[in-house]
This record gives sequence, structure tokens and C-alpha cells, in this order.
Amino acid sequence: MFAAERRQLILEMVRANGAVSLRELARVVQTSEVTVRRDVRALEAEGLLDRRHGGAVLPGGFTRESGFPQKSHLATAEKTAIADLAAGLVSEGEAVVVGAGTTTQELARRLARVPGLTVVTNSLLVAQALAHANRVEVVMTGGTLRGSNYALVGSGAEQSLHGLRVSRAFLSGSGLTAERGLSTSNMLSASVDRALVQAAGEVVVLADHTKLGTDTMFQTVPTDVITRLVTDEPPPHDDRAETELQALADRGVQVAVAGSASTGRGRQDVPMPTPRRAAAQGGSPPPTHLRPTAAPGPRVADLAPRRR
Repeated sequence: MFAAERRQLILEMVRANGAVSLRELARVVQTSEVTVRRDVRALEAEGLLDRRHGGAVLPGGFTRESGFPQKSHLATAEKTAIADLAAGLVSEGEAVVVGAGTTTQELARRLARVPGLTVVTNSLLVAQALAHANRVEVVMTGGTLRGSNYALVGSGAEQSLHGLRVSRAFLSGSGLTAERGLSTSNMLSASVDRALVQAAGEVVVLADHTKLGTDTMFQTVPTDVITRLVTDEPPPHDDRAETELQALADRGVQVAVAGSASTGRGRQDVPMPTPRRAAAQGGSPPPTHLRPTAAPGPRVADLAPRRR
């Protein structure tokens, strides 16, 4: 494929999806990430897109939200690795909140194997993944259906969460930065995500490396409320992504990096952190029986804060 053809295809993918990782671009155009990075730089010089932490986004800084059909085909190996790791944080008999998103949908498929689990969600896709699970109770919020991501939003969804308390919330979003935390491109989705956070003792963010350093319009979870980030291994030489991960760790977020099928990296277990959010609000941590125990087997990399 000639350079002009590659760059046109790259541009079309970014326009269709809003943000695409270098890894995904290289896979689609069937070339190396080094070549794709060179093409992305050329397109950026023409003002047609912006480079962003291991990927490319629409120009202008704030990425727009893609629909479910586009998102479901992006970074599939990375989402699988993240979901595998995040599922290990959930124990039998727990009650958790799972928000909307393609990564949280992957998590739900794995939670179907956890007996005695109660899952509260505003996502039809999450509910569908758990619909036939043995001994898993699914509690859905009310609200108005938002067709682009199959999620229930609006005042009905938010009101149904009042008075609810679970051990932790698993959320995704459109972007994550150390400075601003998790964000999304839609106001209604952001409002429901904030209500989901209020119902949880701890907040676990699921975000692949393409979302690191991406800032979108509506903040959902400030950095100091995020207990843990579960992400995938950034591409080699992606210093900006590594810098963002370290900045999040320095702000008190425990970072767990999962190996994806494309990297073949291993994993290491990390202990669950003390619930900062409950302590900050003067509340008590979740009951002991709701806290997960470290599962043997898979191992996950833990990124510790720098010594100051």
C-alpha cells in the first residue's frame, strides 16, 4: 500500500471513530507502528488530526464520542486483557456497580462466572451479558435509553441510585488524565456516572492506553476519587503514556497494567488499596465480606508513586 493510500485510510478511521490507537491503525493498514507513527505525524503537520499518547484523534483537543459499532471493534485485545484483570477484583457474594461501555461489557461477561454476585448497571449490554448467569442478580436503573451506547440516562437513572451502597464501581469513559480524571463527551452519561460513583465505596476505572492523556468535555470522576486504574501495556517508546501513568500513580491512583494478547506480557497481583473515597467523606469502608481477596494465578504490574 502506497503512503498516500495508507494516510487516507488512517484519516478515515480517525474521522469515523474519533480516536484510534497506533496499534489498531497498524493492524488495519497492515504495516508497522513505526510507519504508522510517521504517517500520523505527516497528517498532523497538515492539520488533519492530532497525535495523542499512542494514537491519533480528531483535531481540536477534545475528542467526540463514537457510537457502539465503532467502539466495539477498537482495541479488542486490550479490552479483553483489562477485563480479565478487573474480574479478579470481584469476590463471591459482592455487590458492585458496572457502568456503560465496551470495556465494561467485556468485564460483565467474566463476572457471569462469579456466584452470589449482585450487579447494578445502567447498561443494557452489561445486563445482557449477565442475563443467563447462574446465581448473579442484575439490578437495572430506570431512565431514558440512549441508543448510541445502549445506556439508561437522565433523572430516572440518577434517582434510582439514591440510597444505594455497593463495594465498588467499575467505570469506563472517553478520556483519562492525571489533572482532570475520567471524562466523557456526553453530559447525560457524565451525570449518571457521577451518581454511580456516589453509590460505591471504591472506584475502579477501566481504560485502555489510547484514552490516557485524552481530555473530553464532561468530567465524571476526579482523579482523587479514583481508587484504581486497570489499563493495558502502552506501546514501546510511548513515553507520554508512561508519563501519564506515573502522574496518576503520584496522585494516589493504584495502577494495574494488564498484558494483552498482542504483547504477551505477564501479569501480577496487587493488593486492594484502602478506600480513600470513604475515608475522605468521613464514612466507613465497605464491610469486610465485600472486599475482594487476592486470587491466585494471574499476576499484574503495580505502579507505585514516586518518592518525593
